[in-house]
Amino acid sequence: MKRPTAILAFVLLGLVAMGSAHARQDDIDINRLTSSLDQLANDPSLGGYAQAEQARARDAINRLAQASSRERAHDLYLAERRVDLAKTAAQLQDAQVKLTQLDREHDQILLDNSRRDAEMARRELERQRLQYQLAQEEAARLQQQGQEYSQAAEQARAEAERANKLAAAQSKVARAARREAALAAQAAKAMRSQLEDSNSPAKAPAEHKKPAKKPAGHR
Repeated sequence: MKRPTAILAFVLLGLVAMGSAHARQDDIDINRLTSSLDQLANDPSLGGYAQAEQARARDAINRLAQASSRERAHDLYLAERRVDLAKTAAQLQDAQVKLTQLDREHDQILLDNSRRDAEMARRELERQRLQYQLAQEEAARLQQQGQEYSQAAEQARAEAERANKLAAAQSKVARAARREAALAAQAAKAMRSQLEDSNSPAKAPAEHKKPAKKPAGHR
């Protein structure tokens, strides 16, 4: 009677030991999955993403904690996949957010470049407009200056013509004056000659000789 009792006690101890081993294994897997999921939830970059997947993963861990030994392997597989899915979904959402942010930054860069190009084009257009305006003003100034030079040249030509006409008239007057002076000189010379001849005693009788009158007694 003692031997069967000892065998039964040994079997019972073995079963208890196996149950304890399974319980410790269950605790290790549950702690591992819970720690992994907590690490994801507390991650400052990824914790805010995939909230639904994280909730499903915790439900799967809770089912694993309550699973029977027959269902444990299946529930452990599901819990591990749920935790992995939560991590992957969080990483995917983080990548999508970063990609969206990069797209926005790219669009902003393009917009800034477009605005900068538009501003440069506007400034260049303004510079060309001012340059064209200055060129027009310079052309108008040169045209005005040319007109003034032309008017001055025309005025100088007219004055030159008037001066030439005046010089010609003065020359004509001078020639006439010289002729008159020459004639006056000739007349004066002739008058002097006449005066000299009339005042000369030797020439007066010869030039003005008259027949002598006979005395009255000699008729």
